[in-house]
Amino acid sequence: MRKITFIISVIALFLCLVAPSCANRGQGPQGGPKDTIPPVVLNEMPANGSLNSKVKEIEVTFDELILTENTMENVIISPPQTKLPEIKSRGKKLVVVFNEDLIDSTTYTIDFGNSIVDNNEKNPLRGYTYAFSTGPTIDSLQISGYLINAEDLNPVEGCLVGLHADLSDTAFTSKPFTRVTRTDSVGYFTIKNIKEGRYKIFALNDLSRDYMFQAGEGLAFNDSIITPYVKTEVVVDTIFNDSLFVDSIVHKNNVLYGPNNILLYYFKENKVMRRLLKTERPEQHFFRIYFSAPADSLPHIEPIGEDWSKHVMVEYNNTKDTIVYWLTDSMTITTDTLNFAITYLKTDSLFELYSQTDTLSAVYRHPRIGRKAKQTEQQVQPLSIKTNANNSFEIYNDLLLASPTPIASINDTMMHLYEVIDSTYHLLPLNYSAIDSTRKSFRIQHEWKPTGEYVFQMDSACMYDIYGKTHVAVNAKFKIKSLEDYSNLVVKIQPFDSTAILQLLSPKDQVVRELWAAENGVKFENVKPGDYYLRMFYDSNNDGKWTTGNQQKKIQPETVIYNSKKLTLRANWDFEELWNLNELPVLEQKPAELKISKGKK
Repeated sequence: MRKITFIISVIALFLCLVAPSCANRGQGPQGGPKDTIPPVVLNEMPANGSLNSKVKEIEVTFDELILTENTMENVIISPPQTKLPEIKSRGKKLVVVFNEDLIDSTTYTIDFGNSIVDNNEKNPLRGYTYAFSTGPTIDSLQISGYLINAEDLNPVEGCLVGLHADLSDTAFTSKPFTRVTRTDSVGYFTIKNIKEGRYKIFALNDLSRDYMFQAGEGLAFNDSIITPYVKTEVVVDTIFNDSLFVDSIVHKNNVLYGPNNILLYYFKENKVMRRLLKTERPEQHFFRIYFSAPADSLPHIEPIGEDWSKHVMVEYNNTKDTIVYWLTDSMTITTDTLNFAITYLKTDSLFELYSQTDTLSAVYRHPRIGRKAKQTEQQVQPLSIKTNANNSFEIYNDLLLASPTPIASINDTMMHLYEVIDSTYHLLPLNYSAIDSTRKSFRIQHEWKPTGEYVFQMDSACMYDIYGKTHVAVNAKFKIKSLEDYSNLVVKIQPFDSTAILQLLSPKDQVVRELWAAENGVKFENVKPGDYYLRMFYDSNNDGKWTTGNQQKKIQPETVIYNSKKLTLRANWDFEELWNLNELPVLEQKPAELKISKGKK
C-alpha cells in the first residue's frame, strides 16, 4: 500500500512540474507585436536651446540603439557649413562634431529630418531639431511655404530653400545662404530660427553642394523682399460639458509666425551643356552623330584623307541634336573607317557657346553571318514603304508615307488617292509634301469625310531612293470614323486673355491638343471619348510654347493654371466648360490624380 501511495505521489509531483511548462509555451523569445515607436530623446549635451555655447561637439542620448541613415540627404544645418560636420551613431548616442569655427552671436539649427532610426525596425524619429546660440539669445522667427514645379504645378521634394540677408543681386551666385531648409514630399518648407531683418528667398537644386547657384542648377526666386514677423492672436475656444451645454469659454493666445504662405515656382533655365555625345555607324551607308542639346546650326565636317564631303546627304531633326550622314558614293560606302574633323558649337562652364573642333572616326564593323544569311543579304531587297492607313484612321490625321532611306526621285503620276463610293473609285487631287530634310517621309493632306472609304495606290517603281532601290506596289485601304464616334469640347475662359494657350491633357498629364484662347471660346473638335483635363499658360513672349524663367534677367517662368475638374467626354456629345481662372488658389488647382511629388531635378 505504501508503495502504491509513493508511486502516486511521484506521478503527482511530475505532473505539477510538467504542467506549468506546457501551459507557458509562449515564454521566451516568441516575437510579440512589431515595434512601431521611434527612438525617444533622453538627454542632450549641451542642452537643446543653449546660449553662449562654444562647444563644437553635441551628444544626444536615446532610449534605445539608433542608426543614422542618408545624413547627406536628410540633415540640414543653418547656417550652412562649408565643411560638413561629422554625424555618427554610437550605440544609444548620436554625436555631431563641427569641422569649422562657429560664428559669434549666431543661432545654429540642426534639422535631422528622417535620418535617425531605431536599430531594429528602422522607425524614423521625424521632425527632431536641435538648436543653440553662440550669443546671448536664440533667434526665433520662422517662415514657411511651398515649392512647386512651374510647368506642371507638381510639388518639388528634397530641394533646398534658403534666405539671404545680403540683398544684392550677386548674393545668390557668390555667397552661401544665411538660413536654409529642405522641402518635404508635398513641397512644404519651414525655415526656423531667423533673426529679425529683411531677406531674399530662393530655392536651389544644389548639385555643387556649395549652397550657391551655378548655371545648370534648378532654382526658384521670389520677386519680393521677405520680412519675417511674429504676432499673437486671441482664439476663443468653447468647452462643452456634454453635447448640448457650454461648460466654459477659454481665450487662448496663439503665436503665429509669418509669412507662412510663400509660394515658389521651381524651374530650370533654358541652359543645357551642349557637347558631342557619340558617333555610330550601324550600317555601311550612313553614320549618326549625337549631341547633348539643340543647336541653331549644323556642324561642319572636313574629311581626313579622301574627300567624300560631296557624296553625303545630311538628315537632321528640328533641334539639330541628332544628325545622320547618308553616304551616296559606293567607294565611300565600302570604306570601313571614315576619319574626319568636326567643328561644332559647345558650351563652356558658364554655358556660353564656343567653336570646338574634334577628330572623329565613323567605323563600320561587319557582323559575323552564316553562308545562308549572307546569300539572303546579297539579294536586293525592295524598298519598304510604310503608311499609317488602317481601319482606325482618325478624321484629323494626315496620310503618312515613310521610307527607310532618303528618296531621290518620285513620279507622282504613279500615285493615286481615291474615294470609294458604292464600290466605285473616284480619283481625288493629290496634295503631298516632304516632312523631313532628306525626303524620307511624306504627308498627304485631305479633308476626309466622316464614314468615308479611301484607297491610296502607288505603282511599283514610283519612288527610287538615293541607292537606286525601288519598291513594290502599294495598295492601302482605310475608312474614316463617324462623327458620332467623337466628342467636341468648347472651353471659354474668364477673364479672357489673348495670350492664353489652352491645353487638353490625358490622364497621364500629357498634352493631347492645344489651341490659342478665343474670346467666344475654343473648340476641341473630334476628340476621342475618354477622360481629359485642362491646363493653360500665358504665352507672354508670344512664341507659341511654354517658356521657362531666367535668374539673371529676373524673369519668372510663364504662369500655368490647371482646371480642377476631370472631364469625361462621351461619344456623340458636345461639351461646354466655362472656366473661371481665378476660382481656386494655385495649390488647389491641379487634380489630385495628376499631382505627383517630384524630387529635385
